[in-house]
Amino acid sequence: MSKVLYEKRGRVAHLTLNRPENLNAVDDELDAALWRAWAEFAADDTADVAIVTGQGRAFCAGADLNTWLPKWEHANAMDLRKNLGRGFGGGITRGQHRIYKPIIAAVNGPAIGGGFEIALACDFRIAARSAQFASFEVRRGLHQGDGGIVRIVAIAGLAVALDLALTGRMVSADEALRLGLVNRVVPDDELLASAEELAHQILENSQQAVRSAKETILDVVGRTLDDALKLEAQNAYSSVGDFSEVNARLQQFYRRKAAKPEPT
Repeated sequence: MSKVLYEKRGRVAHLTLNRPENLNAVDDELDAALWRAWAEFAADDTADVAIVTGQGRAFCAGADLNTWLPKWEHANAMDLRKNLGRGFGGGITRGQHRIYKPIIAAVNGPAIGGGFEIALACDFRIAARSAQFASFEVRRGLHQGDGGIVRIVAIAGLAVALDLALTGRMVSADEALRLGLVNRVVPDDELLASAEELAHQILENSQQAVRSAKETILDVVGRTLDDALKLEAQNAYSSVGDFSEVNARLQQFYRRKAAKPEPT
């Protein structure tokens, strides 16, 4: 059986890390399967939102310590250079991170090390009450190298990044919510339903506008205020296209408004 399950339910793609006996730790085979799954989602015109989760009791325990880390002990400069374009988790942390369709992480248990980095690379993080997060790399003589530091700084700020990266401590779902690392915390048995509810909320909107907005958000990071404002305006006004979708949505709005009775 594949180490990544890929299933479409309507316009929502479900990606499930499927190595539950190893807490979904990423080895080369799982990483390659994830790369293919992300590429399929990106190219599929009938899939607009993705939900990624883990099979069993963990979201992802990070890199497989028995297979992933040993290969870097004798890596050369070319190995490192190739890795710059591939990242971790099938490239969602770096390499395929420019998928402009929204991606939701449904974190169903521990998200540790590289698993935390996969969750951080998603656009939304919904955490089950049992979810936990940690950057354990410093306990192994390393630190995050696949977007973990960059994204914690961007999402939660310098103080939180220093706290988690330097202590390696475990964070509960509730603390992750307080720190701004997750969008919401839900009971375990409501996790996937909550992720699907969010996906369908996104699907109610113009997908052309949604993707342009995501692209703009990613592109304004690190720019000066003036450059960011120009880029936002350029993307917003050029994303409209021939205005047919805008006109159709406006007419729908006017019809609903006309049909709504005036308050007495």
